[in-house]
Amino acid sequence: MDAHKIDGHKLDFHPERVADWASGKLVYPIYVEIAPAGACNHRCTFCAVDYIGYVVRFLDADVLKARLSEMARLGVKSVMYAGEGEPLLHKRLAEILVHGKAAGIDNAITTNAVALTEKFASEALPATTWIKASVNAGTRETYAQIHQTSDKDWDRVWQNLARAVDLRATLRAGCTLGAQMLLLPENMAHAVELAQRCKGTGLDYLVIKPYSQHLMSITHRYEGVDYRPHLDLAEQLEKVNGDGFQVVFRRHTMEKLADSDRHYAKCMATPHFWAYIMAHGDLYGCSAYLLDERFLYGNILRETFEEIWTGELRRKSQAYVEQQLDISECRKNCRMDEVNRYLWELKHPGPHVNFI
Repeated sequence: MDAHKIDGHKLDFHPERVADWASGKLVYPIYVEIAPAGACNHRCTFCAVDYIGYVVRFLDADVLKARLSEMARLGVKSVMYAGEGEPLLHKRLAEILVHGKAAGIDNAITTNAVALTEKFASEALPATTWIKASVNAGTRETYAQIHQTSDKDWDRVWQNLARAVDLRATLRAGCTLGAQMLLLPENMAHAVELAQRCKGTGLDYLVIKPYSQHLMSITHRYEGVDYRPHLDLAEQLEKVNGDGFQVVFRRHTMEKLADSDRHYAKCMATPHFWAYIMAHGDLYGCSAYLLDERFLYGNILRETFEEIWTGELRRKSQAYVEQQLDISECRKNCRMDEVNRYLWELKHPGPHVNFI
């Protein structure tokens, strides 16, 4: 079971928004990814956004809080703080999370967890739906190699996660705490070891996901990894499940990498159901095309979210996506892949759909 539908999509829980989209109405995104920080304390060997350069910059917290209130009013349901840098490096992130929660937005964080301090966790856990730690190895040595950092960070991460588990219980917070590992040749042999450590720490889940080559990445180290010979790893990992812990082995996503057919001819999710905000405020319609002006809609430091979403740049981008974008140029297994499959089927139903 994949309790949180991590290897699928959740757009089917928002039928009203989908119906508005299907009828051609303007819809605001359900989900927005925000990079509060451009800087990062690691240099992971697989980093998809290495081409951006890890620029030391941070979103203005006061402006962001104003935009979050506006976004919630317009219909945005969730925000994940991740992006081109490490989100916990933003010194006011906990304050931003508390504000977003009060405005009606579900918060989430994807982090390497090195800066997951007790102070931050105490403030953030009650305001956050889930926190997922990126831990891409099962041993200290491999962790330091893949994250390109000191092996001391390995100990720090596990101390931080264990403390967060304890704080969650003390605060009676509902925040789901998990981890994820990008399955790479260097760490495959230690996936079970990592799962056992996650379970022993008190985390709720571990996601094992495949690498997908970003077309603009500098690194091509893992391009073409074939996961088919390693699918039996799922059976080994399944044995770790139980006592409230689950391994989500993204087999479906791995199998799709070997499938030459995307099962849809156009991207239908962009620019409708999601958005991405960079650490300097630029708002994009697709995280796979950051710095590409075809997908740039505006900047939240200079315009309101509503002005950007109803503006000319977004309309031009929508026309481009609908009429010109060649999806063979897109990143395979992109974040909206399952959403696109769902939307394409809605627009192109088979002949027997009335036999429910």
